[in-house]
Amino acid sequence: MNILIIDGQGGGIGRQLVAAVKAACPRATVTAVGTNVSATTAMLKAGADQAATGENAVAVGARRADVIAGPIGIVIADALLGEITPVMAAAVGQSAAKRVLIPVNHCDNIIVGMPDQPLSQLAQEAARRIAEWAD
Repeated sequence: MNILIIDGQGGGIGRQLVAAVKAACPRATVTAVGTNVSATTAMLKAGADQAATGENAVAVGARRADVIAGPIGIVIADALLGEITPVMAAAVGQSAAKRVLIPVNHCDNIIVGMPDQPLSQLAQEAARRIAEWAD
């Protein structure tokens, strides 16, 4: 299974997702794509099998992935303080992969009906859902 994890800014959500997914799905290939070098580096340090940075890396990774995971902003153009380009959002949204989106209320995107939960719990729940598909 090919899992693509996308994050931006400092890569904190992606770092936690990579660690949780690697623990839950040890045989899966985890590719980390950051919108910037800081995010990519954080996810690589967390154990991603391979990593890249930028718009084209998101587009190529989305075509090859079985599962895409990241904060909900990865499907919203101009989210993450402008780091998610329209091309990135479209690539994720149009991918045939299953998407696991972390509900984060930042950057003027508010998800109603979701109780506030610690990011660590959200990452663990995302990894659990991805592991269900890996079997």
